[in-house]
Amino acid sequence: MKIPYLRPNDKVAITAPAKRIARKEIDAAIKILVSWGLQVVVGETIDSEYFQFSGTKEKRLEEVQNFLDDLEIKAIFFARGGYGSIQIIDDIDFKLFKKNPKWLIGFSDITVFHSHISKFKLPSIHATMPLNFEKNSKETLATLKEAVFKGKMKYELKEKHKLNRKGKGKGEIVGGNLSILYSLLGSKSFPDLNGKILFIEDLNEYYYHLDRMMYALKRAGKLKDLKGLIVGQFSDIQEAALPFDKNTEEIIFEAVKDYKFPTYFSFPAGHVSDNRALIFGKEIKMEVSEKGLLLG
Repeated sequence: MKIPYLRPNDKVAITAPAKRIARKEIDAAIKILVSWGLQVVVGETIDSEYFQFSGTKEKRLEEVQNFLDDLEIKAIFFARGGYGSIQIIDDIDFKLFKKNPKWLIGFSDITVFHSHISKFKLPSIHATMPLNFEKNSKETLATLKEAVFKGKMKYELKEKHKLNRKGKGKGEIVGGNLSILYSLLGSKSFPDLNGKILFIEDLNEYYYHLDRMMYALKRAGKLKDLKGLIVGQFSDIQEAALPFDKNTEEIIFEAVKDYKFPTYFSFPAGHVSDNRALIFGKEIKMEVSEKGLLLG
C-alpha cells in the first residue's frame, strides 16, 4: 500500500515518543513546516517531562496512538530521538494505521518505528527531526521536503573511500541507527534484510561496540543476503581504555568483506548537520563506481 505524499494545507503532528524536549527547541522547525504550507499540531509531550522522558510511558503511548489514528493527520514528525521508543512500540495498536497509513519521519531512536512498520510493508522516512532543523544544512531540509511532498530520493555523490566496494544493487532501503537495530535483534520489530539495501549510522559509541554489533548482525545471518550497504555518518566514536585496532570503516568492512554486494561509505546522513532524507521501503537502484555513488 502506498502512502499519499503531503500537499499544502495538510495537517501534520509533532510528538516526542522518547526523550523530553522544550517547545522553544522546535519553534524554528514549526515555522519551516508552516512555510511549506502545512498545518502543524504540537503534541502535549512537547514541553512535558518525566525524568529524562517526555512523559510517562502511558502518556507517550497515548499521544502516538492518537496521532496514528487521527485521519486528519497526514504525517508524524518525531521531535527528537534519545531513548524511549522501544518502551511503547509493543503496546501501540497499528490496526487503523495499516488501513490508513501516514508518513512517520525521524531517525536515531525512531529506528524502532521504521523497523517495526517495515513488517507491514509500509514505507517511512529516515530524516532529520524538528530538534535539528535550525542547525541542518539546506540540502537536508530540501531532501526532506522532496521526500514528503514528491516521494523523490535521488543522489549522485562523488565522495570516495578506499573501502568502497564497486557494484550494482537493487532493493528497498531499510535500517537506521546501528545500536537500535542491534537492540531489536530477535524481536518482532527487527526488519527483514533479505534482498534489501541496508543503511546504518550511529553516534557516541566505542569502536569495540561497533565491532560487537556488526558481528552480532553477521552471526545472526542478517548481512549475507543484502543487495547493498550504505554507511552513513558515525559521529563521536570513541576509544576505550585499551585502543581498538580498527577505525569505523575498517570495522564495518571486516564484517562484510566475505560478501559481494556494493558498499558505500560516508553517505551524508546521521547525527550531523547534513542529514539527508532516505525513503525506507522504497525500491531503488544503487551503483558504486570509481566516480562515487548513484542512488535512486
